[in-house]
Amino acid sequence: MKARRARHSIQISVAQLAVTEAFYGGILELPVQRSLTAPGAPDHLMIDLGEVALVFVEEEDVIRAHPVLETRFSMFPRGVGMTLHFEVSDIEGIRDALMEEGLEILYPLEIKPYGVKEMWCFDPDGYLVVLDESSAGLSKAGK
Repeated sequence: MKARRARHSIQISVAQLAVTEAFYGGILELPVQRSLTAPGAPDHLMIDLGEVALVFVEEEDVIRAHPVLETRFSMFPRGVGMTLHFEVSDIEGIRDALMEEGLEILYPLEIKPYGVKEMWCFDPDGYLVVLDESSAGLSKAGK
């Protein structure tokens, strides 16, 4: 069976893959996959979202491969200007886990008028993450 591969990808630099994996795979329960890399190649994580995959790579590995980027990384903190949106299940459990881990919640869990439970938080690298869960059997479109 051929492995499914997204047509497009977005690479995101992070401080530590293990921490990123614990957040996205452990707390958010997203389908995080560890890379199968050749010896000496940088490790990475992937979340396959169908047409697009998020690829998480440690910043040190990116700088090692592309030294010209080191200055840019020092000028701009990770996460500035980028927001990741995910539909999740058990958003209350996720909220509790975020609080237990001391991760910052920007906007607390709220039920929107169109039937979606929504919460905004930051991942361990400062990327803004918006989480939503359909409530009361309503879709995002309010159907």
